[in-house]
Amino acid sequence: GGAGREHALVGKIAQSPRVKEIFCAPGNAGIASLARCVSIGAEDVRGLVEFARREKIDLTVVGPEAPLALGIVDEFSAAGLAIFGPSARAAAIEGSKVFAKQLMAKYGIPTAGFAVFDDPAAARRYISEKGAPIVVKADGLAAGKGAVVCRTVEEALSAVEEIMVKGVFGEAGRRVVVEEFLEGEEASVLAFTDGETVIPMLPAQDHKQVYDGDRGPNTGGMGAYAPAPVCTPEVMRAVEEQILRPTVRAMAREGRPYRGVLYAGLMITPQGPKVLEFNARFGDPEAQPLLMLMASDLVEVMEAVLGGRLAETQVRWHEGAAVCVVLASGGYPGPYRKGFPISGLEEAASRHPGVVVFHAGTALAEGRVVTAGGRVLGVTAHAESIEAAIAGAYAAVGEISFEGMHYRRDIGQKALQRKK
Repeated sequence: GGAGREHALVGKIAQSPRVKEIFCAPGNAGIASLARCVSIGAEDVRGLVEFARREKIDLTVVGPEAPLALGIVDEFSAAGLAIFGPSARAAAIEGSKVFAKQLMAKYGIPTAGFAVFDDPAAARRYISEKGAPIVVKADGLAAGKGAVVCRTVEEALSAVEEIMVKGVFGEAGRRVVVEEFLEGEEASVLAFTDGETVIPMLPAQDHKQVYDGDRGPNTGGMGAYAPAPVCTPEVMRAVEEQILRPTVRAMAREGRPYRGVLYAGLMITPQGPKVLEFNARFGDPEAQPLLMLMASDLVEVMEAVLGGRLAETQVRWHEGAAVCVVLASGGYPGPYRKGFPISGLEEAASRHPGVVVFHAGTALAEGRVVTAGGRVLGVTAHAESIEAAIAGAYAAVGEISFEGMHYRRDIGQKALQRKK
């Protein structure tokens, strides 16, 4: 991969005393200071297998969802190469929202009520009968932008038109899931699993909408923090006992054993946690604060997953909190321009203790770091409290500038409100 999540993964892997050398395909300008970037696309499965064979790579780690859905783990395993992530059949839990919803319905895993449609007219009739608010989701992968929360029936009908008729997400929108709108606060709980043992990470909270106050269109994520106080110890017990463990057991029963990171996107409702979606990998931007807070050697944990030894492994965490603020290109999540020079990167890291600037959409051009994506940087701070981490992240953000830069100014505010 080559985004902020992959920079965080490379940074954490580089801390392991067991690691001699790291390659990243394709990487970015920030990753280039820690690893040898190779110009192979993340979805070029055959090219990646050949590279790993030639370079005698001991362990491959998959960041993004698309290569998992394409079966990169199956191809590497067939070639006798160790790789961290679920098989294509297991990654269907993210690759098909229809599969995930039907799995949850079959095994009694708490989620919103839903219906599946491949005919736009039938979807429209159902929406008109059910009323709003209601949620319309493209079945397949849509880079985190495939779920539309609709406050009115008109918005929902328009979402069906965009996804199913106009095909804004291509094949991913051939089928849609229309589901009940859930009231509550969102949270993300990621877990390591070797197919039997499940070890949850600290709870995190993403900020999907582009503007402050959770307004505007969905993005890949404008920032995140951990731990998220909405996930009390009681909520975390429910997530583990009612969602994570049953899902891993269900996948095994379906002949799709799940190994890797399982990400549960949750709504914490008055009735308890319910699943909004599953992802088959680390979240982005949740990976950035989570990996900064992780005290254990990530490579050892990943090897325990691959060896079926997770039950013998402890995952330890640093005290305090971490906050990631995403700096995005002007126009994102819509069309945006690239190639603008970025200033203040060194100052952001050197003047602010506990801050790491993770690169996402960046590239090197004539010796300068320039913008090369929608989400450009993830400014992440670790401190003794959520208040201090928020202050540290935004102080570092103040050092950085590029043309059109925009970001949310309220990352972590829900955590502060819960402390009042």
